[in-house]
Amino acid sequence: MLSIALICIVLLVVFDYTNGFHDTANMVACVIASHAMTPTQAIIVVSVFTFLGPILGGTAVADTLGGFVALGDLPARDAVLIILCGAAGAVTLNFLTWWRGLPSSSSHALVGGLAGSVILSAGADHVHWGWAQLVSHGGVHGIMLIAAALLFSPLLGLAIGWSLHLLARLALRRASPAANRTLRRLQWIGAAALAFSHGANDAQKTMGIITLVLLLGGSIESFSVPFWVILLCAASITLGTASGGWRIVRTVGFGIYRMRPIHAFNSQLAASSVIFFAAMFGGPVSTTHVVSSAIMGVGAADKPRAVRWSKAAEIAFTWLITLPAAALLAMLYHTVLARWL
Repeated sequence: MLSIALICIVLLVVFDYTNGFHDTANMVACVIASHAMTPTQAIIVVSVFTFLGPILGGTAVADTLGGFVALGDLPARDAVLIILCGAAGAVTLNFLTWWRGLPSSSSHALVGGLAGSVILSAGADHVHWGWAQLVSHGGVHGIMLIAAALLFSPLLGLAIGWSLHLLARLALRRASPAANRTLRRLQWIGAAALAFSHGANDAQKTMGIITLVLLLGGSIESFSVPFWVILLCAASITLGTASGGWRIVRTVGFGIYRMRPIHAFNSQLAASSVIFFAAMFGGPVSTTHVVSSAIMGVGAADKPRAVRWSKAAEIAFTWLITLPAAALLAMLYHTVLARWL
């Protein structure tokens, strides 16, 4: 049991690392494409604030992720194996989409992997779908909360990006080209805010699942995220961020819309606000999809025909298949590993 739990925690740390280098593009692509920062400067800034995010951002998202599956009535070994297979499916999909240069969602991958592994091995009744709480208390919980956050956050990113850019164009309609210098400086603040919100939201997902493993294994008595888990996840996602997902930088920074300082800053502001407020309310969102949709919104407000909608469609297709693909991979891992472990 101890060995399986240890393997599971290591694999979740690897997932956190892949999440970091997968999402580097979301935070640095705009500032690099608009020439506000050099790649080295961008990596340093986002790494520092990504590390601070999970330490200062609370544990609301961790509580959501740690509570959407019910495994307490299963033998501890079986429950931890289920989580291990779910994490393995998510890690595999992260590597595959990184190799193809596709900005997919690590959040979708983790939720899909865990849900697939649980449904195959324990049954759908071990997933908190949230229907009962919605009917009895009128609140959104479980899978319903996760699905709502993942679904509506890109739409909010698109709408806020579109609105901000219209307002910015109106405010700067008589500005001289020298305003670009100020906008490039503001992008340093935008990049830091986006990195902080990314760390506050994304690292918590792994924190919640590791805490669940500790609880199932009897290492802790109640679901409360230990501080060492917070530090571990902050460090692993920061190392991933520092490694850089340069294949995806090209897609996000140059493949959707031609970024100038005003576009980059507006998309940063739109994305960071959506991600941060979602983290405060416990909603796990996809940094990738929020940033990509914010860029689309800014581009649509500026020159709709200049947006590369074919690339946007490719990203949307990846968004649709990530969750079921991770679920299928997790099911495959469980089918194989259940015979060996």
